[in-house]
Amino acid sequence: MAPITNGRTLYNEIPTGFPEPGKTTVYDTSLTIDLENVPLNGGVLVKTLVLSADPYMRVQMRPVDIESYMPPFIPGQPIFSLGVGKVVRSDRDGFKPEDYVYGLLDHAQYCLANPDAPVFGIRVFVPEPGLRYSAYVGAAGMPGQTSYYGWKEYANAKPGETVFVSGGAGPVGSIVIQLAKRDGLKVIASAGTDEKVKFCKEVGADVAFNYKTTNTLDVLKKEGPLNIYWDNVGGTTLDAAIANAANHARFVECGAISQYNSKEGVNMKNLDQIYARRIILYGFLISDLAPKWEAEFYKIIPKKLASGEIKFSEDITYGLENSGQAIRDVQIGTNTGKKVIVVAQE
Repeated sequence: MAPITNGRTLYNEIPTGFPEPGKTTVYDTSLTIDLENVPLNGGVLVKTLVLSADPYMRVQMRPVDIESYMPPFIPGQPIFSLGVGKVVRSDRDGFKPEDYVYGLLDHAQYCLANPDAPVFGIRVFVPEPGLRYSAYVGAAGMPGQTSYYGWKEYANAKPGETVFVSGGAGPVGSIVIQLAKRDGLKVIASAGTDEKVKFCKEVGADVAFNYKTTNTLDVLKKEGPLNIYWDNVGGTTLDAAIANAANHARFVECGAISQYNSKEGVNMKNLDQIYARRIILYGFLISDLAPKWEAEFYKIIPKKLASGEIKFSEDITYGLENSGQAIRDVQIGTNTGKKVIVVAQE
């Protein structure tokens, strides 16, 4: 077979605010790949099917000498994220052509994937019957795991308690809403559009509101106090939750999307209430909790997603050449559901 074009989305420069397609990232078609003869060097050649665009990717757009919980993108090299692909060729036991794999993949039509990469080295999986494989970068993948692990480990939920979920329409928040309702809690959820508010209610939120048109403090004062706060947003929303927390409330600190694209910070007015109300804050990464919860997650959640018992939503961008825009959409919040980049069909 003659070499074919291998399209890639390259990291070009560090953004000063929101990432910009064509500037922060650049789609490149200058390289070709010989699928039959490219050296594997102990790796696995994968055809990329779908890729994930996630809020944390903004953290990776930083100088390479600054440490963080995710490795930085390298200028001139493909960006990477969690994805699903199919094995083309393999130089590793346990991987054979046509296997589905899930893990960190370059934003490229074809890539050499490393099964030994820390945390998210590729793994073979068999899609649950009735569940599309794109779900494995969302509700059946890292976002769903984040929701499940964090809730199981830190919520200590009791029937009748009240939980507030910020970013409730997102792939993490929407699963948390459903887990909380299954545990018998009253659920308050915030989102950034009326359409997203509607989705929060569809998945079980008792109270849902648009934080852009409704004052968060007013809602929490009326509907609280909060026994649990699941934080996807940070900033002033976190401050409002602290102000309306019950004594001994549990705060699960999952993300801070409001802060990723700005270094200006916010004026936190209620930090003294952390000790006054004996609030417990839990920060976590799923890599810490996977050994305890991963097997249970894959035994339970994909089946519930396939049956519709747990609902999820996807916002699909078609074409690797549009991955830069997909990443920006997630940062500014215009996606309605889990952002999935469809690179190729099987």
